Amino acid sequence: MTSHRQPAVFAGHGSPMYAIEPNRYTAAWASLGKTLKRPDAILVISAHWVTRGVWITAMPKPKTIHDFGGFPQALFDIQYPAPGSPALADRVKELLDIPVVLEENEWGIDHGAWSVLRYLYPAADVPIVQLSLDGSLSASEHYELAKKLRPLRDENILILASGNVVHNLRTIHWEEGATPYPWAKEFNDFFVSEMSANHHETLIHWERFGDAAHLSIPTSEHYWPALYTLALQEQGEESKVLVNGLEMGSISMLTFSIQ
Repeated sequence: MTSHRQPAVFAGHGSPMYAIEPNRYTAAWASLGKTLKRPDAILVISAHWVTRGVWITAMPKPKTIHDFGGFPQALFDIQYPAPGSPALADRVKELLDIPVVLEENEWGIDHGAWSVLRYLYPAADVPIVQLSLDGSLSASEHYELAKKLRPLRDENILILASGNVVHNLRTIHWEEGATPYPWAKEFNDFFVSEMSANHHETLIHWERFGDAAHLSIPTSEHYWPALYTLALQEQGEESKVLVNGLEMGSISMLTFSIQ
């Protein structure tokens, strides 16, 4: 890693409750924030913003979005008042070189972003821009699109992708300490092994892994952000697991960096 290049980070964000219930995963995010060179801004790719076409937040003061239901009021009371960066939004649009919607009113910082950011940068003083996931793209197309963002890392922009490598809400157990499903562990271990070996193609075409993959990824939006981080890897860089684990039986909390 060059002395000035920011790493690329993927965070398995898990339950929104982690935003008010610190644990070993949130501790890893907090530790990372203390060791990173302070970025000029952060570009976030969150599993919770899926659009038709590619959108990017371009407002100077993004609102905190509570895009969930059925949780305690304390979670809805959280605000993450980080500034936006219209300049970064313009730069991302320039790099992607495709039609991009500059969104100035409806979106902001969703919980896939702020649930991690409030540990990474608790002062909320680093400008935040969110890039949406185009729901019409294939995994390969997301990966190729993400490659275009590589120059940002040398411009002191931290790129944070947020999702979950294994994310099956239909099979979760809400009790604490639930034993992971064998298929969830199998696919999570497969992902880490292939990532460590730089075998990106097998992770792009995850469905070829079989039943464990399909159970782990019933829908793709929480998996796609991991591909964005992998696509940002430059020659000579390696992946590093920052924290790992499976919660509620079928949610991977894997967090990793490329540097």
